[in-house]
Amino acid sequence: MKHLRLYSLILLAGTLFPAICLAQDTPELNGANTAWILVSTALVLFMTLPGLALFYAGLVRSKNVLSVLMQCFSIACLMSILWLVVGYGLAFGDGGAMNQFVGMGKFFLDGVGWDSMSGDIPESVFFMFQMTFAIITPALIVGGFAERMKFSAVLTFSTLWLVLVYAPICHWVWGGGWLGDLGLMDFAGGTVVHINAGVAAIVAAIVLGNRKGFPGSPMPPHNMTLSVAGASMLWVGWFGFNAGSALAADGNAGMAMLVTHISAAAGSLAWVACEWIKHGKPSVLGIVTGMVAGLGTITPASGFVGPLGGLLIGIAAGVVCYFATQYIKRVLKIDDSLDVFPVHGVGGALGTLLTAVFFASSLGGPADAGYAMGSQFMIQAIGVIATVLWCGILSFIILKVLDAVMGLRVTADEETEGLDLVSHDERGYSL
Repeated sequence: MKHLRLYSLILLAGTLFPAICLAQDTPELNGANTAWILVSTALVLFMTLPGLALFYAGLVRSKNVLSVLMQCFSIACLMSILWLVVGYGLAFGDGGAMNQFVGMGKFFLDGVGWDSMSGDIPESVFFMFQMTFAIITPALIVGGFAERMKFSAVLTFSTLWLVLVYAPICHWVWGGGWLGDLGLMDFAGGTVVHINAGVAAIVAAIVLGNRKGFPGSPMPPHNMTLSVAGASMLWVGWFGFNAGSALAADGNAGMAMLVTHISAAAGSLAWVACEWIKHGKPSVLGIVTGMVAGLGTITPASGFVGPLGGLLIGIAAGVVCYFATQYIKRVLKIDDSLDVFPVHGVGGALGTLLTAVFFASSLGGPADAGYAMGSQFMIQAIGVIATVLWCGILSFIILKVLDAVMGLRVTADEETEGLDLVSHDERGYSL
């Protein structure tokens, strides 16, 4: 009998020990962190729908208001499905021998179950959070070709661009690729989102050509009320964008939220100050554009700088992006319709570079005493250059191929009539 009991205990121990070891190896779900990323995911989607959609819709002419809303909404739907099918796997899958450049696997979320974890949050939540970034980045590009691109071309370009441009760069920076291994500091998307979107937008603007009448004919926003409402939603949603990128409800998220807000406020005031001095009057368009510049520029630095860094980066964003906008439109005469490149592209590059500067403890950052600012600045510059080159070259190729195959631009008569009627047979306003 004693031998039987001993044998039973040994058998029970042999059964439970592997399960205990497996339980110890499996990360424990953190409820607070999970709840915060769920909220952040909703906030980032709120940035696109309705934030960015309304912001852009108010900036175009009334005959194109529905076309912009339709493009933002459709991109949100299309990118969600693409992210499930292939995007997430390319960005965050294990690429094996090619892992420095692209991920593989996890297509259709293969292998991701109910209990799959990413750190201490469910992988399904991480998937959703990253999906909102994959939605807003192609939507930002809409501002570069607004009022003149075929709807079919918008959808096709966005599909190819997500797969060939966004997903690989996302993998380079956040998915275990070569820029992350190099030590690039990009907390929430200076390279992955803002430089990417800005470069693609100006390439699209150049390939399509200027809108009919640009720059001679004035093309003011048709409804600044819509744009201010959308911009206000962007400001609120950006807290999920930056503070959510901490992937935890902790002090890092708190500081990221703080510097995000300070930079947005400083960017707004700096832009308005430039405008007031140069043109004699501050504009509503200027204050909301300065806010977006401040938000975009602080994005890569948000988890790496303190309040002083947030303030100075915001001021730099307002000034630099203001003059970049003037240069692109007035000197180069490139019709980046809604200023995506000077605000997001230039702002993203500026913020990525300044991250190396304001990370230093002497400037309020959290760096250790042995921090080498010069070396980190060079790494940041490599990240900026690599993103510009990959995005610029691939975006140009995609656009030229699509132009040859299906055509990118509506006809001159259709552009005059407006894309609301031409593409969707609807009017934004019945007055």
